[in-house]
Amino acid sequence: MNTQKKFTLFHRLLHWIMAIAMPILFITGFLRMYWMNKNNIVAVIESKTSAIPKEQMADIAKTIREPMWQWHELFAHIMIFAFLARIIYMLVKGIRFPNPFKSNQPLKERLQGFTYVYFYLFVFISAFTGVCIEKELFSTYHEQIEAVHKWGIYWFPIFILLHLVGIVLIEFSSKKGITSKMIGGD
Repeated sequence: MNTQKKFTLFHRLLHWIMAIAMPILFITGFLRMYWMNKNNIVAVIESKTSAIPKEQMADIAKTIREPMWQWHELFAHIMIFAFLARIIYMLVKGIRFPNPFKSNQPLKERLQGFTYVYFYLFVFISAFTGVCIEKELFSTYHEQIEAVHKWGIYWFPIFILLHLVGIVLIEFSSKKGITSKMIGGD
């Protein structure tokens, strides 16, 4: 008999809140670093007019980017709340993922365990560095903290790839149907 996990509504809700928040954080961070970089916007304004002083151009660029950045901060708070709720929920419910460091663990479960470790570590580091930047904690190390926070641009696509590979592996294993249970429940 094939027993499958039942994902509670709360478990699924936390999963999908995080699944929505992560791409928004990625996109707003990516835009801020590249296409909507302050220097790029200033260069565009500068190429169109010389009537505005450069300092004012920088203020205009910040004003253009501000609504996007408000979305980043809003979804960062949502992500942190969902992450903490998920950790507490897992501790209370006794939910465990496979231990990737256990020597007799099958390869699929070891990969699943490493993906969980990667995810929780990635989210924790991104959240911690984001809070440090927002609250101006450890200001002596601001540049280093900001650099680590920006690594999320690279961590996120790696996690998505690992997650998708895991979904494919699960669906072609004895645990088939877990994906549909995560989407729709029973």
